Amino acid sequence: MKKRTMSAWGSAILIFIILMIVTPTIPQSQAYHNFADQRSFLGIPNFLNVISNFPFLIIGLIGLILCFYPEDYFSFSLRGEKIGWTCFYIGVAAVAFGSSYYHLHPNDATLLWDRLPMTIAFTSIMAIFVIERIDEHKGTYSIAPLLLAGLVSILYWRFFDDLRPYALVQFVPCIVIPLMAILLPPMYTHSTYWLWAAGFYLLAKVEEAADKPIYSWTHHIISGHSLKHLCAAMVPVFLTLMLAKRTVQTERISLYKTWKKGSEEERFEHSYSNVAVEETR
Repeated sequence: MKKRTMSAWGSAILIFIILMIVTPTIPQSQAYHNFADQRSFLGIPNFLNVISNFPFLIIGLIGLILCFYPEDYFSFSLRGEKIGWTCFYIGVAAVAFGSSYYHLHPNDATLLWDRLPMTIAFTSIMAIFVIERIDEHKGTYSIAPLLLAGLVSILYWRFFDDLRPYALVQFVPCIVIPLMAILLPPMYTHSTYWLWAAGFYLLAKVEEAADKPIYSWTHHIISGHSLKHLCAAMVPVFLTLMLAKRTVQTERISLYKTWKKGSEEERFEHSYSNVAVEETR
């Protein structure tokens, strides 16, 4: 078991090194800091981009409280789950402070404090998924290395002006988690909440890219970046609802097999309903 784990980590590190060799560096564009909505209100610069981070604090604190009180409200069944989810909610709550601090004075130095808590959330979620869907022990022991990898990706960007490691930390979970949620059998019910969370995060990235067009389309009421904060905050909202509602799955079947089974039954029922019934006399 340990040998296979070491092989997996070794393969991942090797793939990462090859990618770093064959791909060009990605410097931080200074245009990134030029957000559409730069209005001040009550003496707060970039007011909406700052206060739209407030939901992260609320849902982060709620999640932390429910992780520990009332006892076992989330009904964690596996070793390491509470540690992983605690790290996740700490990251979510810290986003409110880090992102607000960045948007008060957008520049590379303050951006570090915006991205650091996000990497805590991303890497914690990956560890949680490994715990639940692959192996309980491997997932538990991967929490610290994944958090460290996130920290290193931020420091590498800051010191070498290269976003490639951070991009991997951010986008690999966005691809891997929905796939794992669909293909791997879950231990708990309400697994579709993972897909809702992934959908809202994808929407948030679209809104971030369309910051200025959305600001123009809404007649300067709200920008895409402010909406991005609100949509991204829906990710921990859906995951918290999932934790509150889920129970241990009696029969572990992946979402893909569930959907496939449902479509086959629907086709069978449709075919059966088309069979002509001969009237008896």
